[in-house]
Amino acid sequence: MRGGVIPAALQLTSTPAAAVLHAIRVGGPVTRDQLASTTGLSPATINRQVHALAAHGLVVERPDLATPKSIGRPKNPLTIDRDSLCVAGMHIGARRTVLAIADLGGRTLHSHAVLTPAGDQEDALQHLSALLAELAARFSGRRVLWGGVAVGGAVDAETGVVNHRVLGWHQLGVGATLAEHLDTPVSVCEHVEAMAAAELLLSHPRDGGGSGLFFYARETAGMAMTLDGRVHVPGRGAGTIAHLPVTAPVLAPGLTRVRLQNVIGDDAAEAAARRLGISPTSARIVDERARVLGESVALIRDVINPDAIVVAGDAFAAHPRGLAPVQAAFDEATTLTWPLEIAPSRFGVRVQESAAVVVALSVIYADPVAAMATL
Repeated sequence: MRGGVIPAALQLTSTPAAAVLHAIRVGGPVTRDQLASTTGLSPATINRQVHALAAHGLVVERPDLATPKSIGRPKNPLTIDRDSLCVAGMHIGARRTVLAIADLGGRTLHSHAVLTPAGDQEDALQHLSALLAELAARFSGRRVLWGGVAVGGAVDAETGVVNHRVLGWHQLGVGATLAEHLDTPVSVCEHVEAMAAAELLLSHPRDGGGSGLFFYARETAGMAMTLDGRVHVPGRGAGTIAHLPVTAPVLAPGLTRVRLQNVIGDDAAEAAARRLGISPTSARIVDERARVLGESVALIRDVINPDAIVVAGDAFAAHPRGLAPVQAAFDEATTLTWPLEIAPSRFGVRVQESAAVVVALSVIYADPVAAMATL
């Protein structure tokens, strides 16, 4: 089957095929003996999974990388196929959309940003889908396995239908439209949940166990929660932290009810700068935003009490002293006694790109043999 919408799988999984693919992806080139040691699977199970993965073209033997004393196929190193396959993804933001092509290991082959179209929603979606399909066509030497979309708003993962208040999209069939353009299966996911999944699934995860919170703040704010290697995806869509009450006399004076959404974006900083006759990057503005963010993260931390916190987005990164002022405000505001360090996303300015890529790869990573059987 080609095309269609399949829900993303935002989790680390322990199925034998997934475990072997993950071990090859992060540790390759590796031999079958090394895979048995890494995964804890029996040699017979390793052989079956390697055979299945190789039959689908996901992994390849590299006898050219074998050591001189190694003899026979069991000693041949294995790597994922980084040369023949790829996925296509896009992160649709309120102002710009990132288009990306990545290999099976999650390494970006090409990405660039375009303005998110305004106006008619169907025209906007057709335009973005055509751009991604055109970009994928440039990699004609590779087979495009999957498409992925990370987008704000309310996402129905089963159907790929999106409602996005900021963009004015209502019941828009994002998944089906992109699947038609790419002629591949497509997964669609809420963007902050996708960013949290990238921390778990791409490259070497920090720690799949325990609980974590992922915060994103740029023009909009969002939060996702992870538990034991799985991103929590609420059945009725992602929640919101945009409405959190904050105190911000510099960024939002005169408002009787100031919310986090009122103070995090560039518009708020520029409006305050014009009013005060100062630069948008002045200490009065960036210090207050850092304090607001730190206090907001502390508020949620005290409710959830996670093992780890990761943050991303320009609002967090805008201060010239990095996360230090956010951490200081967090430490001052939290009521829990044990210290917790806020960690930046490993993807930095590429966080939107990583979200798009991981949505396109997640189903393959979760159950590679079953995923390839749908193609």
